[in-house]
Amino acid sequence: MNKRRANGSSHSTRPVRTGSPKWVRFSREEVEMLIEELAKKGYTPSMIGIVLRDQYGIPLAKPIIGKKVNQFLKDKGLASQIPEDLFNLIRRAVNVRRHLNEYPGDKTAKKGLEEIESKIRRLSRYYKRVEKLPQDWTYDPAKAELLVSASS
Repeated sequence: MNKRRANGSSHSTRPVRTGSPKWVRFSREEVEMLIEELAKKGYTPSMIGIVLRDQYGIPLAKPIIGKKVNQFLKDKGLASQIPEDLFNLIRRAVNVRRHLNEYPGDKTAKKGLEEIESKIRRLSRYYKRVEKLPQDWTYDPAKAELLVSASS
């Protein structure tokens, strides 16, 4: 049977806006300074966006600074070498692998690890194609654990 989960289309859309909202109290330089400070503290681009939204009342950085947060960080030399979504998958794989070392009989976790590592391989293939990762980059669980422990 071809029964699939229904994909709803009901969600909010952002209003089309060319500049920053009038009620945002921060100037371009202040927002850039905030982004740099948060990046130096170790925040990821998505977390920077959440902090700007929740603590500073800045809905989007792009209309204010003219670039997305990730592009701004790349221009300043503060961006990570590994894209954030790939790094999050690697972190998940490392955590599941630690769990499997403690509970080797957990077949569900073993299947989950296979799926996560499959996603890592697919995503890395994409990032190599668009040249966000070097062509010789490969996923290695031992290196991944070192990478995750170094970033924490």
